[in-house]
Amino acid sequence: MVAWTAASLVSAVLSVAAPAAGYAGPLDDPPHELASVLPDPLPDPFYQPAPGFEKARPGTVLATRPAEIWFPPTAHSTELMVRSTDAKGRPAPVVATVFVPNQPWEGPGPRPLVAYAAPIASLGNRCAPSQKMKDRLQADQVPIATLLARNYAVVVPDHQGPRQAYSAGHMEGHAVLDAVRAAVGLGTDELRPDSPVVLTGYSGGAIATGWAAQLAAEYAPELALAGALVGGTPADYHMLWQSMNGNAAAGVFLAAALGLAREYPELLPLLNDNGWRLAHAFRNLCTEPEGVFGALTQIKIEQLTDVPNPIELPIVRKVIAENRLGGTAPRIPMLIVHGGDEIFIPLAGAVNLYQDWCRHQARVRLEVYPGGHFTVGALALGTPLTAEWVEDMLAGTLVPAGCTSNQ
Repeated sequence: MVAWTAASLVSAVLSVAAPAAGYAGPLDDPPHELASVLPDPLPDPFYQPAPGFEKARPGTVLATRPAEIWFPPTAHSTELMVRSTDAKGRPAPVVATVFVPNQPWEGPGPRPLVAYAAPIASLGNRCAPSQKMKDRLQADQVPIATLLARNYAVVVPDHQGPRQAYSAGHMEGHAVLDAVRAAVGLGTDELRPDSPVVLTGYSGGAIATGWAAQLAAEYAPELALAGALVGGTPADYHMLWQSMNGNAAAGVFLAAALGLAREYPELLPLLNDNGWRLAHAFRNLCTEPEGVFGALTQIKIEQLTDVPNPIELPIVRKVIAENRLGGTAPRIPMLIVHGGDEIFIPLAGAVNLYQDWCRHQARVRLEVYPGGHFTVGALALGTPLTAEWVEDMLAGTLVPAGCTSNQ
């Protein structure tokens, strides 16, 4: 599998960097259809929902089993298959992992729940949080352990859905909310439908969390959401087209474009042969090889289509507009964290999001910290500060009424 992926990447690099007529390789004549550029399914039958799952209500638990995640040892974990909804309003199965501390909850009311949307930017099923947490130690375990140490329960959704549609905001937001519904509806003694919930997400996870916050009032009004924390938020893909396209961040930007096309396949006919080759080569990739690919090639999305100035096409503008955060005000308190020295996800996007939500009478606080995407991400996710923010959000003191900013 690793060798095949490496060969596919090399083939894609050669095919896009060189004229198509001079290229010969395993991806010389790729199929031009959606099914051929979706991620390979996992062999485990748990991830295939039973026929008729579509009739269940969103948030219904379709299957459960022990998650078999050894970390952290102070909590037990359960893997869920949940009925959710994709970006087009169709039933979709999503996976979520629930961690519940072994120590009893001694606070007032039911145990709080934190929805942790991992900062992924990947296209392969083996890159989903439920898989990565089983495979090895990885960075997400630090903030999860910090939250569990405060005796909060944590639910980690595979928020990109069954097609691993990275950057498709409606799919991701629905997945977060349905994972929360499933977790509080499990029937445990300490997690109940009225459990207070805080939504969190950084970078790719902020897409999911921001959209969950915007969609909650209409899609899941019954949830007791206390607020949401988002950081390093890619809020406006039109802006990212200027800041990430054709430079060292190109691999992640191309993954976002391909992830969107999985939920909006009407975009796929815009690809030329090189675009289809790249879509095939990328279909199972995780964030790290995407990043390496982009840094080495710095491919522009314009090289993957024969349409002049594709960002001005009505269909492209429509999809970008539908996935731009800010058009609806969340009805819960929002904390936006961003780096003042961001390069690829500009601070201007976070400021615009803050101003958009303020115009819609949201209760929102913007905090800008020195540093770039990864340094501020480590601050927001890898330190006790995250748990303190959650505690203050649950107490109702983190976000003052109205709009506040340190800018």
